Amino acid sequence: MHAHGGTRSGDAVPGDEELLARLRAAPVLAGPLPEFDPAAAPDSPGPLFAAWLTDALEAGVPEPQTMTLSTADADGEPSARVLILRGIDSADCAFVFASDARARKGRDLAANARAALTWYWPAHGRQIRMAGPVTALGEDAVRRDFLGRSEAARAAAFTGTVSEPLTGTQEYDRAFRAARALVAAEPDRVPDTHTVYRLRAREAEFFQGRADPFHTRVRYVREGRAWTRTLLWP
Repeated sequence: MHAHGGTRSGDAVPGDEELLARLRAAPVLAGPLPEFDPAAAPDSPGPLFAAWLTDALEAGVPEPQTMTLSTADADGEPSARVLILRGIDSADCAFVFASDARARKGRDLAANARAALTWYWPAHGRQIRMAGPVTALGEDAVRRDFLGRSEAARAAAFTGTVSEPLTGTQEYDRAFRAARALVAAEPDRVPDTHTVYRLRAREAEFFQGRADPFHTRVRYVREGRAWTRTLLWP
């Protein structure tokens, strides 16, 4: 077993086998976990998502609004990142998020307008996955989303070119100061590339972990205006 390089603190870095042993010893689904009766699940997934999100908020689950967005480019090369849920339409099982069109996720969606969203709330042992087509919303939605953000967040959107190489923090600091001045002078300005997206789920899956291996998985598939619901093997 060998260690990879040094660290800033000078501490030894554990080798892969040691690190893996520590991972295996870490608790998973330690609980207590909520109950989930799949027979009582609603006919469509949107209300179940809203109920689980409400449970997470009321229980103080950290940052339940964060989710993983998974996309793929025209060649099928996948990419994933964590971002913030910006809106919910539980009746239609649709979810809103935002991005700069120049970012990788924006470029992926321009080439392949399908994506998946994943939420994982360890404290509840719950995972939710939504997948479906993505559309870009209109100017009104873009303005509401962007102008509803803090001044610092709006300035960040005008700072540099997203996802492009950065030479160092000083370059960013200079650009950020200029962007803050721009936002102060033009508080209603919205970047041309700011885009708000809506994913309308065609498939949804809910996972409720348990201390024993018999986890509960329920999958919904949209068929026209209706949904079919299936209990899956864990």
